[in-house]
Amino acid sequence: MFAYCADPKALEGLSWLMCYLTSGKHMMFYMSFGTVLLLLAITAPIALLFGFGGAMASRSNIRPLRWFGKIYTSMVRGVPDIIFFLFVPIALDQAFEWLRSRVYCDPSIPVRQGNEFLVCAAAKLPLSSSPEWVHQAYAVFLAVLAFSIVFGAFAANVLYGAMNAVPRAQIETAEAYGMSTRQTTRRILIPQMWTYALPGLSNLWLILIKSTPLLFVLGVEDIVYWARELGGSKTSAYSYPHPDWRIYYFLGILVFYLLMTWISERFFDRLKRRFSRGQATMAGEAMRKAA
Repeated sequence: MFAYCADPKALEGLSWLMCYLTSGKHMMFYMSFGTVLLLLAITAPIALLFGFGGAMASRSNIRPLRWFGKIYTSMVRGVPDIIFFLFVPIALDQAFEWLRSRVYCDPSIPVRQGNEFLVCAAAKLPLSSSPEWVHQAYAVFLAVLAFSIVFGAFAANVLYGAMNAVPRAQIETAEAYGMSTRQTTRRILIPQMWTYALPGLSNLWLILIKSTPLLFVLGVEDIVYWARELGGSKTSAYSYPHPDWRIYYFLGILVFYLLMTWISERFFDRLKRRFSRGQATMAGEAMRKAA
């Protein structure tokens, strides 16, 4: 990063530390925080969309659709998260490669050969000739799908309970005024369910934040990977030899997650006050009396 960093062995003290913290690998470590934030920014709305679809399916009058919603929420919630985080990326990866093998490979050659899953080089995802950032982007894409499916099931259960918590009398009043089922859902049910769903959704958001280190398990070079890689002891064979400093790196990660939790709690508190205003709930009643 700096001109005087060309010869690390000639450095000492603060100059050595500045060059060490601005090395190329440390830049990738700092960028990995952006990978975590990007995962959260993409996964949260997709998981909420999955959850909303699962909740609406569970309330559907169409029996197969209702069964699908119930099975989705029950199955995913009943299996350990780590199993899905490992199963979904592998299953999706093999499904994509199998589809590509039907197009780019000889269909007469079986993909399953004993216990091996083998496709031709043209069907691999990503291609072996692709740059490293493509491999990382593909891994993040699979991770987003895995996180969305898992947390979407939990969000579906939260939203389903919140929909059932809306007073039935308000639904009946809307129907008495001649509103259709779709109008009642859009104008009465959905706007009022958020005040009941926010506590559960806020907990899910915090659990999602705490689950991001599982990116390391999925092969993504996240902050846990780089903390272990950079913090481990380095001998004189490296440009910047040092003893075992993993405790300092993981302490920095601890501060990062605590800061994310603190910001999230402040945000959800404001959101809760916003949605509780004018609602027939304990929080809304307290705001009415205070006014």
